[in-house]
Amino acid sequence: MKSKGHSIIPSAPVFLKDDPTVLFTTAGMQPLVPYLLGAPHPEGKRLADAQKCIRTTDIEEVGDPWHFTMIEMLGNWSLGDYFKKDSIAWSFEFLTDKKWLNLDPKRLYITVYEGDHQVTKDTESIELWQGEFGKVGIDAQEGQRILCLGKDDNWWEIGGAETSPAGPDTEVFYYVGDKENPKFDVDSDDFPEIWNNVFMTYQRTADGSYNDLPAKNVDTGMGLERIATVIQGFDTAYKTDVISKILHSVFEYANKSFEPVYHETDHEIGRAGRIITDHLRSAVFMAGDGVVPSNTERGYVMRRLIRRAVRQGLVLGIRQDLSENIAPVIIDLYQQAYPELEHNRKQILDVLDREESQFRQTLDRGVREFTKIVKDKLTGQTVFTLFDTYGFPPELSVEDAKRLNIAVDSNWEKDFQKLMDEQKERSRTATAGEFKGGLADHEPDTIRHHTATHLMYEALRRVLGDGVIQRGSNVNSDRLRFDFSFDRKLTDEEKHEIEKIVNEQIEADLPVSWEEMPTDEAFEHGAKGAFGDKYGETVKVYTIGKPGEKAFSIEICGGPHVEHTGTIGKFRIQKEESSSAGVRRIKATVK
Repeated sequence: MKSKGHSIIPSAPVFLKDDPTVLFTTAGMQPLVPYLLGAPHPEGKRLADAQKCIRTTDIEEVGDPWHFTMIEMLGNWSLGDYFKKDSIAWSFEFLTDKKWLNLDPKRLYITVYEGDHQVTKDTESIELWQGEFGKVGIDAQEGQRILCLGKDDNWWEIGGAETSPAGPDTEVFYYVGDKENPKFDVDSDDFPEIWNNVFMTYQRTADGSYNDLPAKNVDTGMGLERIATVIQGFDTAYKTDVISKILHSVFEYANKSFEPVYHETDHEIGRAGRIITDHLRSAVFMAGDGVVPSNTERGYVMRRLIRRAVRQGLVLGIRQDLSENIAPVIIDLYQQAYPELEHNRKQILDVLDREESQFRQTLDRGVREFTKIVKDKLTGQTVFTLFDTYGFPPELSVEDAKRLNIAVDSNWEKDFQKLMDEQKERSRTATAGEFKGGLADHEPDTIRHHTATHLMYEALRRVLGDGVIQRGSNVNSDRLRFDFSFDRKLTDEEKHEIEKIVNEQIEADLPVSWEEMPTDEAFEHGAKGAFGDKYGETVKVYTIGKPGEKAFSIEICGGPHVEHTGTIGKFRIQKEESSSAGVRRIKATVK
């Protein structure tokens, strides 16, 4: 894509600090939504990157040969520049040309949008694909090599949003079976999807109709783990060059045979190794971007991953120092592509080691509580209570019951699973939400809170010291929430001083301006960036202060902000509390 004029931009963090509608970055296009909606990107109209994404909707499936909670999503974008013709031609070239991936074009199969009463069939994409296949002597007939499918398969828009850019997509599948003339079946494991081109042609309106967009965008995506599996000729991503090294280190530390991990999907030993590999890999990347374990939101997801890895370690006989031995392997493997992992090595190891240590203490308590809770019979309810309250693994409950000659209810698994399903449903409801990109919305109150966050960040540093570093932010029309590194509770005097400084800047009615500049120059000017963020060669820098005077705040940010601080209103801290170890949280409002 670089050879086609694309600027290669760095991966955004695994979570977007200004987006309260989703816990993690779940797709390569998510950090770019503001630019897909029309904002100019400082790197131009052609972009490409590898975005680290966290997806936990299928967390219970992790352990099989294919599922991961972290993926690296390759993508390229056209922001109102090239469209279907170039996108499809370059996709075909990238996939099949000998100087790129060199995949066999005879194994490629395509789906396109079939059309409905609102949007016509995507015949242009069909003809373009047929032209590319024709260049290599393949007759790509519709209904055989090219299938037309409906909205559930070949349509993209942001779910949950009242309005959204939208459009048809075309997807590429790669046949991994051994039949000479296979029948194309998108639901077959023999046809994994490897590439997706979204053509953002329309704007969905509040009434459900679609209008043409003034500028048409292209958004493509390819999972690196999946394409690596295809290229290397494997039947599971856990065999690929990088991930297999993590897996191997797990089994070496456990002194277990490496062979079972590649066979029998349900094999307990193999499944445990794959879960540990995936979950610690995700946790390392989360910690590298400043996430810390907690009992809420993304911190809870991280805690669950680490503790699940520790529990699976027990299956392999690992009872101590799991993260201490495996996390450094992950950092070493990925640090060249993601330098923040090496830069934050100590923090990553400290966070994972601390959580593992705390959880092992929890497990020890679970062992002690077992004999108090379980008397005559082990039931699904008691297994769930031990698991939910003390993190005690179900398999250990059954083992201890047998060891102590306590009867085990024959229906315990069914009852336990019912309780787990109910808990997961409650959790899914609590964390549901579709991303919109940037802030929760661009309502005036949200923008006022966003600008106030910049003022408060600088006030925190002036009152508490330069060691204060932003760890997260959540802004909406009702309040701002800001997480920052600090190791103790703030005094009332400190909170009053922070409020005073912020309100002084609001009363001074300081102008807010922005400009694009080279990243190095931005940092030379004293601009602050968010912990865990990586930047391209050019960034947008917001300055709060009067011309000719020393600015109060200079930060790298995508915006938007008020034009003058006097429009923000009265700033007031509502609550200051612990977010996690070494991280404090402030909730505040402007009225």
